[in-house]
Amino acid sequence: MSLPLLDIQDLKMHFPVKGGVFLTAKAWCKAVDGISLQINPGETLGLVGESGCGKSTLGKCIVGLNKATSGSIRYNGTDLTQLNTSEFKSHRRDIQMIFQDPVESLNARHTVGETLEEPFIIHKLGDRVVRKQKVFKLLEKVGLQPDAADRYPFEFSGGQRQRIGIARAIALNPKLIICDEPVSALDVSVQSQVLNLMMDLQKEMNLSYLFITHDLAVVKHISDRIAVMYLGKIVELGPADEIYKNPLHAYTQALISAIPIPDPRKKSKRIILKGDVPSPIDPPEGCAFASRSWISCTEEEAKQPGEFKEVTPGHWVEVHPATVENYRDYL
Repeated sequence: MSLPLLDIQDLKMHFPVKGGVFLTAKAWCKAVDGISLQINPGETLGLVGESGCGKSTLGKCIVGLNKATSGSIRYNGTDLTQLNTSEFKSHRRDIQMIFQDPVESLNARHTVGETLEEPFIIHKLGDRVVRKQKVFKLLEKVGLQPDAADRYPFEFSGGQRQRIGIARAIALNPKLIICDEPVSALDVSVQSQVLNLMMDLQKEMNLSYLFITHDLAVVKHISDRIAVMYLGKIVELGPADEIYKNPLHAYTQALISAIPIPDPRKKSKRIILKGDVPSPIDPPEGCAFASRSWISCTEEEAKQPGEFKEVTPGHWVEVHPATVENYRDYL
C-alpha cells in the first residue's frame, strides 16, 4: 500500500483570546483540537461540518497560512510544521488553495494575466514570453478565452472569477489543492459546471483535493471519502457511499437528514438538534455533542469522552452513549 500524500496527526490550532491592559492571553479558542487524517494521491477527501467548526482553519494550517499550535502535517514524509518560511517555500508549488470568495481572493488592481503570471514570477519560472504562453494555456484549461488575460476581475461573473481562482491554483502543477467551499458563493447551475471542471482537472493532473464544505449534497458528488467535523474534532470518517448509506454518529445522521429531496412526493424525517454549538473557547467536559444529541444519556456518561474507533474497515466513528445508538455493540 502506497504512503499517503498528506498525513496529519493530532493537529491542534489554538488562538489566544486576549484581554486586560497588557492584552495577555486570558483563554484559548480551540479551533482545531486534535485532528488526525490522511489524504492519498489522486483522492478527494470531503470535510463537512457546521460553520465555525474549524474546517477552514485546518485548511489554512496545511497551506501554512496558520502555524499550528502542535501536532504534525507530513507531506510526502516531510513535517511541514517544522519548516521555516524559506524551507516551506519549496513545498508551496505542490500545495495550493482555492478560496471561497473569488471577489476577495483576486487582486482587483491586477489584470487576470498579471494574477496568473505572478506564481511563475515568484518561483522564477520562465521568461516573460514563456510566462505569457503559460497564462493563455491556463485560461484555456479552465474554459476562458485568451482575451480574458487583459481584463480585470470585476468584469467577470462569479463563476468565471472562480475559474480564474482555479487557474491560479493549478498554475504550478500542484499535487494537493485545499478547496475552501469553492462553490458555496455560486448559483446552483454554475456550481455543477465548476465541480465538473475540478473533477476533469483532477483526472488530467492527478490532483488530490481536500474539499471543505457544509453542503453534503455537493460533497457526495465529488468525494471518495468524507470526514465529518464537529467543534474542532473529526467525529466520523469513511468512504462516501458508506457515510451516506450507514451514518453512525448522531451528528452525521442529523446533517444527512437536512439534505433536500428533489421529489416533492417523498418526505424525509428531519432530525432537529437541540441548542447551539458550544463555544470552542470553553468546550464541554467529555463529549462535546452530548448536550445537543437526540440520543439520550446520563450526565455522568456525558462527562466521559468518546472513543474514535474503526467499526468496519475504513469507517471510523466517535463511539459514545450520546453519539451512537446501541454503542455497546461497537466497544
